[in-house]
Amino acid sequence: MISQQQIIHRRYLKRAKTPVDSMLLAVLLMLLMAGILILFSATYYQALRKGDALLEVKRQLIGIGLGTVLLLITTRIPYTFWRRREVVLAGLGISLVLLILVIIPGVGVYLNGSRRWLNIAGMSFQPSEMAKIASVLFLAAALDERKEQLDKLMTGIVPLLVVPGIFFILILEQPNLSTAGSIMIAAVLMLLIAGAKWRHLSLLGICGLCLGMVYAWIEPYRRERLLSFRDPFAQMSDEGYQLAQSLIAIGSGGLFGRGLGQGRQKFSYLPYPESDFIFAIVGEDFGLLGCTVVILLFLAFAFAGMRIAVNCPHRYGSLLAAGLTAMITLQAALNIAVVIGAMPTTGLPLPFFSAGGTSVSLLMASTGIILNVSRTHR
Repeated sequence: MISQQQIIHRRYLKRAKTPVDSMLLAVLLMLLMAGILILFSATYYQALRKGDALLEVKRQLIGIGLGTVLLLITTRIPYTFWRRREVVLAGLGISLVLLILVIIPGVGVYLNGSRRWLNIAGMSFQPSEMAKIASVLFLAAALDERKEQLDKLMTGIVPLLVVPGIFFILILEQPNLSTAGSIMIAAVLMLLIAGAKWRHLSLLGICGLCLGMVYAWIEPYRRERLLSFRDPFAQMSDEGYQLAQSLIAIGSGGLFGRGLGQGRQKFSYLPYPESDFIFAIVGEDFGLLGCTVVILLFLAFAFAGMRIAVNCPHRYGSLLAAGLTAMITLQAALNIAVVIGAMPTTGLPLPFFSAGGTSVSLLMASTGIILNVSRTHR
């Protein structure tokens, strides 16, 4: 007589042998390889002045190595593990503590007018990266439990936005409006995917947009940055400088680009070519063709991730895969929109491309969770 426990164990073993989604895995590998190539082009000049032209590339490879280990682990852990109450609460608690620590003077690392990093044992990382993942895990579990209450605004939808709202306020204190906003946008997208009504989400979106405009307008430097977005070349000596240099880099690349490493804007003209504005290096070195390829890779990532979400028979698995996919591709879309001048300048890195070992390792861990969901098919 076979016990119920044995049946469940056999089902899990059978599921564990199911291969992961090959398309998502292939796209991930191509994004990582392209990211290393562009990061080398963006950083070799400045790194060479420090004595090692591959300095930033080596740091990124360490992050990718750690991310590979995390990806292998999360690919093997059943995605239902992330639904456990203690796991969700632990993720929220750790993220909350780290976000509070980072805004404390003397604890958080202060750089370029912002306090966004923590330095532990010589390694710097942004707690907001962990908070984004924790928010998705919380919402996936909560939306799975409260699916019957999503037709109510005040008692169904608003309570679910309390946790992302707390993260939003704490990250805003750093200040980091772009990351804070991306958490809220991803939360609203998950609500939409879960079945919330359009009119409720539209109302929340209008309120959020109004609050964002007020927040951007009351501070002089944010107001100048918002106004410079309309014509960055008119304010090249001030807030428009960074965007203007980015547009020059992309425009000078033409159709096919100057060639790998041949771009000039990274020679102390374009600020942060290794992080927030690395997509401009893509445009200068590889032209419109290279930019199109990178955009298509992120679109392929979004397609593969959402296809996994649709094919998962478990509502929680669908919401989890869709939320993580939306989190990653939304960040890419916002970054590219900033670099090409389609929206005001914000400090949001390009996933898998921008320098940051902790960021790329967490992104790979998130992709591993999506790949685990792909083991279960409808």
